[in-house]
Amino acid sequence: MKPYLVAFLLVAVVACSVSKVAKDPVLKIPAGTYEDTLRYLYSRPAKYWPPPCIDSGTNFSELAVLPESPIEPYKDSLKHKIALGKMLFFDPRLSKSNMIACATCHKPELSWTDGRSRSIGHDSAINKRNSPSIQNVWFYHKLFWDGRSSSLEDQAFSPINSETEMSSDMPQATGKLRRIKGYQSYFEAAFGDHEITPEEITEALAVFQRTIISNKSSFDIFMQGNSKALTDAQLRGLQLFRTKARCINCHNGALFSDNSFHNTGLAGNDDGLFFKTKITNDKGKFKTPSLRDVMKTGPWLHDGSITQVADLIEHYNRITQRSRTDKLLVPLHLSSVEKADILAFLQSISSDPVPFNVPQLPE
Repeated sequence: MKPYLVAFLLVAVVACSVSKVAKDPVLKIPAGTYEDTLRYLYSRPAKYWPPPCIDSGTNFSELAVLPESPIEPYKDSLKHKIALGKMLFFDPRLSKSNMIACATCHKPELSWTDGRSRSIGHDSAINKRNSPSIQNVWFYHKLFWDGRSSSLEDQAFSPINSETEMSSDMPQATGKLRRIKGYQSYFEAAFGDHEITPEEITEALAVFQRTIISNKSSFDIFMQGNSKALTDAQLRGLQLFRTKARCINCHNGALFSDNSFHNTGLAGNDDGLFFKTKITNDKGKFKTPSLRDVMKTGPWLHDGSITQVADLIEHYNRITQRSRTDKLLVPLHLSSVEKADILAFLQSISSDPVPFNVPQLPE
């Protein structure tokens, strides 16, 4: 192993601030290739990893194993609400046309997306934005691309009421469910009565959605102690992701998202977060999506305008600053090999969706 390679990895000679890394008292760099060194360094606990390239003020937490849903310990006591929410999620009778369900835009077999650039709603209307995956949706502090909702319970009202999505309203949807006798026993089991209210509908939908999580990925298997779970290219991509490529400034933590909003220079005519805040500086900002399963959830961006992840990497590689483009984004000057390695790493954090059985709906 050449000394300068070890120095680069441990000192992180990069043109930005770096976080402190704990000193490993048993650090013994083995002889071998650059990839051998990476495999050794990243096989240690994350607190001993090479320093990440992060800017001052970044909302940073280190990459980590996929966590379980926060309601996992309570699933048994919530089983009736989960079962009810699951049926409601797949029931097109919540829509005006009786043809569009929540699952129309969030299909389990497509990693809970619809595979379209922009979703199609009532009367074949094309919606303004892409339908993001709802895997691990419990993680987000704000929902929708523009952050206009603060909870899954509140979020559930929007697509039902939207003219271009389900084109219904809560009184109409609630009335329909009350006329379906088969639902009464499910609401009674979940809430202790069969009255059926808008609040019960949205609560059941929210509880169910909090159970939707990603499958374990190669990266998780690596993090849990299998040092062979990542290829050499994926290891190089991990190092680049955390350093030269600067991805980790926005895509960090166990869910690969800072839970914040940024203008990436791709807003188009969509004002994004400004829709909610009315703050001029928020124009063009959108929620940082989780990169978990990113290779399975295209097309990408708020408008689905990117159809190849390689094109997205190239955008950030060549980005130019505009008036409101986030200052975290600078040209990266990545080589073709480095871009391929980052793509390989993104493959390592992407997995097939958890198998799912679509429920039978009450009559």
